[in-house]
Amino acid sequence: MTETGEVEGRAGPPLWWARRRDAVWDVALGGVSAVECAWEGVPFAAEAGLPTTVGVLFGFVVGATLVLRRRWPIAVVLVGIAVSPAAMGFLLAVVGMYTLASSEVPRRITATLASMSLAATFVVMYMRTRGDVEADPTLVVVLSVFVAVALTVPPVLFGLYIGARRRLMESLQERADSLERELSLLADRAEERAEWARTEERTRIAREMHDVVAHRVSLMVVHAAALEAVAVKDPARAAKNAALVGDMGRQALTELREMLGVLRAPPKPAPAPVPAPDLVPVAAVAAVAGAGAVCGVEDGPSLGELEALVGQSRAAGMAVEMLVHGEGAAYAADVEQTAFRVVQEALTNCHKHAPGARVVVRLAHRAGEVAMQVENGPCDGKSPEPGLPSGGNGLVGMRERVLGLGGVFVSGPTDAGGFKVSAVLPTA
Repeated sequence: MTETGEVEGRAGPPLWWARRRDAVWDVALGGVSAVECAWEGVPFAAEAGLPTTVGVLFGFVVGATLVLRRRWPIAVVLVGIAVSPAAMGFLLAVVGMYTLASSEVPRRITATLASMSLAATFVVMYMRTRGDVEADPTLVVVLSVFVAVALTVPPVLFGLYIGARRRLMESLQERADSLERELSLLADRAEERAEWARTEERTRIAREMHDVVAHRVSLMVVHAAALEAVAVKDPARAAKNAALVGDMGRQALTELREMLGVLRAPPKPAPAPVPAPDLVPVAAVAAVAGAGAVCGVEDGPSLGELEALVGQSRAAGMAVEMLVHGEGAAYAADVEQTAFRVVQEALTNCHKHAPGARVVVRLAHRAGEVAMQVENGPCDGKSPEPGLPSGGNGLVGMRERVLGLGGVFVSGPTDAGGFKVSAVLPTA
């Protein structure tokens, strides 16, 4: 089957017909009209003094023109008007006027041809009735008017009604097709936004798990390396490092369980929908907002925990100095969490790539923004490499977090041979 419903390999409608059944119907009407006009051509030939064969052939050709009614309705009506003095073509005149009125021909042309057909029918009826019936002239006029109106007005009115109804149906079909196309486009856009929201949610979850687990595990590896180095020489320090490794492992497991609990928790009931002209973007924004909630933005760490974070790095043997400028304030949860994660990931990178280097953590509270910077110097060359793997997602995750809040993120090597990570977050 094709899109139009036709069977493949079957010939479509012939010539000007839109459907095969229209062609069959018009040919059938044309045949009936040809037979009628050929029958009426016998008395016409007798009155005109022509051979009967000529009258029959003439009537047959005239009646057969009804087949062309959909292609040339004006020509069919004109033929009907032209042969009206011969008293033939009753079906031709009625069907022709109906087709003309229901077609897309301008209304002024329809009115003109209808008036001509009405006048021709009246004249022919009047002339024939006056000669055959001895009656009052008024009765002849009334009878002629009645016959002329009966043969002309009903087909025209019915054709106008059918034409208007057809145009209305076509308009409704066009509107339905347009609406279907729009709904299809909206569905495609909704699917794209849903896929984007799912991708964004997966990215957020991966970033959060990376920030939570990578730092703890990195410290555990550092302490484990120190434990291995001093296990024989300094048992007391080895025991202390072992305790720190246990604490770090328990903290990592606790944070991981909290995150998994948030992921497994049932979703909160959605608020009442707000009327909007485009519901698809609203749904997408809601999905992204839900993704942010899943990642634990509301229950994440804060700037007040930076001292403890720096203390953990110091306990692992890193020389870390923390400088705070300005008076701290209570910022939004996502701002404080992002600032904490930036410093945490920067310290994790220092443990991985700059063992033995001196690290400076700066935090500045300014009007309308909070800035943080983690800068490490060159490695001292004495501390062993911890051998921590790097997935290359740390700086990418920090940049995504900062830019997602409308902040500024800069990272790169320093002139002294170290590395620096800087971020500025708006607090509004």
